[in-house]
Amino acid sequence: MLALEEQIAHLTKTVEDLSDVVARQEKVIDISTRRLAMLMQREAGREADGGGTIALADQRPPHW
Repeated sequence: MLALEEQIAHLTKTVEDLSDVVARQEKVIDISTRRLAMLMQREAGREADGGGTIALADQRPPHW
């Protein structure tokens, strides 16, 4: 009986630790998602402000 109680205590501690890890990961994911959305909006604003400029990826290299 004592061995079962020890095992339950160990498993309970493991579950609590994993729950803490998941909670921290959720916070990091939320922050990263907000930052990504902000960067996407900022880049969209830059593209809109750029007007008729040609993106560097679309320009031909000078040796052509």
